[in-house]
Amino acid sequence: MKLLSIAIPCYNSEAYMKKCIESLLTGGDDVEILIIDDGSQDRTGEIADEYAAVYPNIVKAIHQENGGHGAAVNAGLEHATGLYFKVVDSDDWVKESAYQQILHTLKEIAGGNTVLDMLISNFVYEKEGEKKNKVMKYHHALPQNKIFTWDEVRHFRKGQYILMHSVIFRTKLLKECGLKLPEHMFYVDNLFVYEPLPYVKTMYYLDVNFYRYYIGREGQSVNEQIMISRIDQQIAVNKMMLDYLTDYQTQKLGVNRKCKLRTYMINYLEIITVISSVLLICSGTEENLEKKRELWDYIKKKDFLLYMRLRYGIMGNSMNLPGKGGRKISVESYKICRRFFKFN
Repeated sequence: MKLLSIAIPCYNSEAYMKKCIESLLTGGDDVEILIIDDGSQDRTGEIADEYAAVYPNIVKAIHQENGGHGAAVNAGLEHATGLYFKVVDSDDWVKESAYQQILHTLKEIAGGNTVLDMLISNFVYEKEGEKKNKVMKYHHALPQNKIFTWDEVRHFRKGQYILMHSVIFRTKLLKECGLKLPEHMFYVDNLFVYEPLPYVKTMYYLDVNFYRYYIGREGQSVNEQIMISRIDQQIAVNKMMLDYLTDYQTQKLGVNRKCKLRTYMINYLEIITVISSVLLICSGTEENLEKKRELWDYIKKKDFLLYMRLRYGIMGNSMNLPGKGGRKISVESYKICRRFFKFN
């Protein structure tokens, strides 16, 4: 069995996937690299096959019809044989020195008596045109260099949350919790991190700048105008997270409303709802303003107490100011909050 399986979802990635793959190959035989060609129309599939031929004990090429990022992650998890599992997008890469520290840590823990469910590390925004890159750290909220539980987690900054770039899950945990991401939908990386959380009992935080998250490629899904054009998918993911928290996590897993896990999941949902709201406001169309009202009504009907907490918190209030002037203030308030609270 390999120590770590790494899935690389690829769609028309020929221009940049080699940098990603080469950075991951430095992990050597401890790593299984799964390149998922998600119905690409360029040379992505050929490049995947070339690496699989040169590194048959490390690289596997998986070809499938186009199903989107979620379908590619699902395929990677289905084929994963490693003890742990990570997703690295094809336009991102990892830093070798941090990579070696992570592999060493996972190897030490795997040889011990305690089962680790989730390892967390830092990621770096590699933003095109920026001289200084922003590092997302968690040392203020998480104990370092030890296995810990949710009871030991301190307060996250308002609006901060753990992203797909930050986490490595135990593979068996993901399979046992039945994780299956929606197909043909963007922004499902939030579900990838969110849904396994109630199953995570043990964590480890390594304060190293491992994942390099590239921002600036034309057509990237996190571009604001592209997010507005795909707002229905953002809203759909937002509602799925809400449904999971209220229906599945609370009722079936019995998570106490006052526990730190639930608090963290509510805070995560809060920032996703704020992002949905501000994008709908920024679009400036009456249709999208109606979608914003419908989203908040959906939350209200689903869980009134949760609605009150989200709606009348500092960020919820700022997203629901009346009139055109109020909406302008909402956008400016969001920008200020993003700078002050250092949103991801």
